[in-house]
Amino acid sequence: MHIPDGFLSPSVWGTLDVVSGSFLVGALRQVGRHAEEKVVPLMGVLAAFVFVAQMINLPIAGGVSGHFLGGALVAILLGPWSGLVLMSTVLIVQCLLLQDGGIAALGANLMNMGILGSFVAYWIARVLYTILKGERALFWSGFLAAWSTIVLSSLSCAAMLSLSQVVPWKVSLSLLGGVHAVLGILEGLVTGTVLVSIARIRPDLLNRPKI
Repeated sequence: MHIPDGFLSPSVWGTLDVVSGSFLVGALRQVGRHAEEKVVPLMGVLAAFVFVAQMINLPIAGGVSGHFLGGALVAILLGPWSGLVLMSTVLIVQCLLLQDGGIAALGANLMNMGILGSFVAYWIARVLYTILKGERALFWSGFLAAWSTIVLSSLSCAAMLSLSQVVPWKVSLSLLGGVHAVLGILEGLVTGTVLVSIARIRPDLLNRPKI
């Protein structure tokens, strides 16, 4: 899902650079004001996990790939603003050191995997957890949040490519959306399983304040 340089039109990547950059500045301010010092090690562990997991890419078409996103898991554990900071750090390192995603397209990738990956997942999981009942509420809220997020992020990526006239709307939406609807099942299973495991081993990580 990392978009390389040269695929998006200047108007698209330029607008997204400004929007995503503004979100990131806001996230840094929120985390700087409210984050507890003891959450830093957890952020480091999660960042390493997401970084490694995203290295496993499945080529789709036209230079676009699918992979584990991790934004839902991070956002549920840390909160949306902290999740955005963590995901942005991972994406920036991947871009600058590994050339995974373009520099000009960094704002687009931050939008798809950082902003949507954090905020949408966090609120979907939060709402579903209050609605669902029983022992499996945590699993299914995490599963559905992760699945919804990866599908929405893929559709956002498809829209960016189509707005840039790289591929027709019908092709981009059906191809990327369809593939990631399947990949989202795996993302949901991993997210839900990890959350349930954490609830059993370290429930304090789920109960800590979210930023």
